[in-house]
Amino acid sequence: MRRMNGLKAAVLGLVACLAWGTAQAQDNKGDCGVNYTRTACPGKEAESFSKCDGKASCVKYVAAASVQACQAAALKACENDRLEITKSKVIAATYKGQPLKSTSGKEDFCADYEKRSAEFGHCGK
Repeated sequence: MRRMNGLKAAVLGLVACLAWGTAQAQDNKGDCGVNYTRTACPGKEAESFSKCDGKASCVKYVAAASVQACQAAALKACENDRLEITKSKVIAATYKGQPLKSTSGKEDFCADYEKRSAEFGHCGK
C-alpha cells in the first residue's frame, strides 16, 4: 500500500511539473508583441494574409531586452518587399503588455517608416 501511495504521489508530481512547464512555455513568448495589420492588393488577400495564418491581423512575439529594442523591431516589421501583394501595413507594439508609441509619438510605427512611400501603395503599378 505504501508503495502504491509513493508511486501515485510521484505520478501526480510529474503531471504537475509537466503542466507547469507547458504554462511557462506559453507565457514565455517574448516581451515584445508586434501587431501586424495588412491591407492586401486587390485579389491578393490570401497571399498577403498568409503570414498571419490567413487573417488580416495578428500578433507575433519577439525577444526584446528593452522598450527601444521593441520599438526597433516594430519599425523593422513595416518593411514590405511584396509591393504587388501587400498594399500597406499598420504596425503597433507592446512591451511587457504595455502599449508603445513610435519615436514621434504615433501608435502606428509605419507612419514613421522612412521607406513608406517607396514600399506602400504600389498595387498594379
